Amino acid sequence: MKRLRTISTRRLIAVVVGLVVLVAGAGIAQAALGGNGTVPPPRSLPTAIHEAVTAPAVPGVSARISFTNKLIPSGAAAGDAATPLLSGASGRLWWAADGRFRMELQSDMGDAEITSDGSTVTVFDVRSNTVYRAKLPAQSDKTTHIDPGAPTVAQIRAALAHLAQTWNVTGPQGVNVAGQPSYSVRIAPKGDGGLLGAATLAWDAANGIPLRAAVYAEGQSDPVLELKATDVSFGKVSDGDLTATPPSDAKVVDLTPASGKPRHLGALHHPDRAVRGVTAVQAQLLFRLEAPATLAGLPRRDVWLAQPGGSPAAFVTYGQGIGGILVVETASGNSMGALGAGAGGSSGNGGGHDGMGGLSLPEVNVDGATGTELATALGTLVTFERGGVEHLVVGSIPPQAAETAARELTR
Repeated sequence: MKRLRTISTRRLIAVVVGLVVLVAGAGIAQAALGGNGTVPPPRSLPTAIHEAVTAPAVPGVSARISFTNKLIPSGAAAGDAATPLLSGASGRLWWAADGRFRMELQSDMGDAEITSDGSTVTVFDVRSNTVYRAKLPAQSDKTTHIDPGAPTVAQIRAALAHLAQTWNVTGPQGVNVAGQPSYSVRIAPKGDGGLLGAATLAWDAANGIPLRAAVYAEGQSDPVLELKATDVSFGKVSDGDLTATPPSDAKVVDLTPASGKPRHLGALHHPDRAVRGVTAVQAQLLFRLEAPATLAGLPRRDVWLAQPGGSPAAFVTYGQGIGGILVVETASGNSMGALGAGAGGSSGNGGGHDGMGGLSLPEVNVDGATGTELATALGTLVTFERGGVEHLVVGSIPPQAAETAARELTR
């Protein structure tokens, strides 16, 4: 196997965010694909989904793939930061029915490899000769599990009706992906979708295996993120195709939370369990909480406290839906770890470089404080430090709106 080339720690975080947006959007959506070759017969969406979830299991999948990533501006991912995970690539994918997989991405910018044995995800960046590892959440300790079975067509129809209250769902359209008759579905927000235009998913009609997923920015006809199979075969995959051995001298970075215990993030994942409200949250902080009633024209919606990495952090949300804004505030010097707040680092950044692990980010003036800004096709992130407090402002909003929100926090 061809050796790969590299990415860096915070760049990995950017990649993970990009992949989470791609997978999350693809998991509920579909798009109008074109393509030559045989297409499946017309089906209603509930019937097409039911046929997919009840299709006979396949022992494995081998595919050639194409990965497109136009999320990060080309100028920000230049030089050492330009890797296939940020700039796009082609490669191969092997997946086994037990959940193990291996993905190779190869490009002129370098190679990268992502593998999982079912309990750990490993990313090897060849250029930097660095291995990034993170343990997957442990499965339930319960020894018994009741399989509810596949949903019925009626249950799927009811779920789609609920989804249609806030999303436009179109399809399925019969298409051909990687030579396989497939169904494609598209989903788009009905209300304020921020910069998100739509997401699409296409699956093999015979066995329900996803073959294409894509995310589109508002007003754009070409996807910002896309992962698709260009050639695919179904059958048992050898253990050799599912494993990879990085060189012994590779640097290893463990991205698993230090304690291995999810309680620090419990309030982040489950805000209903958190200390909430301006007064209650302020009582838990050693710094002044900035949570104005409105921000960039959006009303304050919620305030709660969480402890990513064990350090108290205030979370404040404004507006509703995808077009809302999230503000995170924590004492300077405390890591926001799992939130990726290390994407910033406002002072001493020397021209905004390394604001995202090698990405070259522009600086912004936040009422006298120097911050950094990562503007993507799907959203903007601004970070700055002021008065001993680190601020992160993020949302599926244009740069101007994010900068306005950041400045209003300090007034």
